[in-house]
Amino acid sequence: MLAPMLATASIKAGLAVIGAGLGVGLIGMKAAESTGRNPGASGQVLTISIIMAALVEGVAFVAIFMS
Repeated sequence: MLAPMLATASIKAGLAVIGAGLGVGLIGMKAAESTGRNPGASGQVLTISIIMAALVEGVAFVAIFMS
């Protein structure tokens, strides 16, 4: 009875990690694109992208702990 519950929790945690990886990747991609378009705003873009990446990772940790 315990094995199916552990397998389900592992799948949920894996999906959370995959989603977080995709989210951080998209943030990095768009940050590089926006810095290429406007190099003068690179400091602001870097700050916003670091904050957003931390929030995405936080959501992933919550999803892992809740599964």
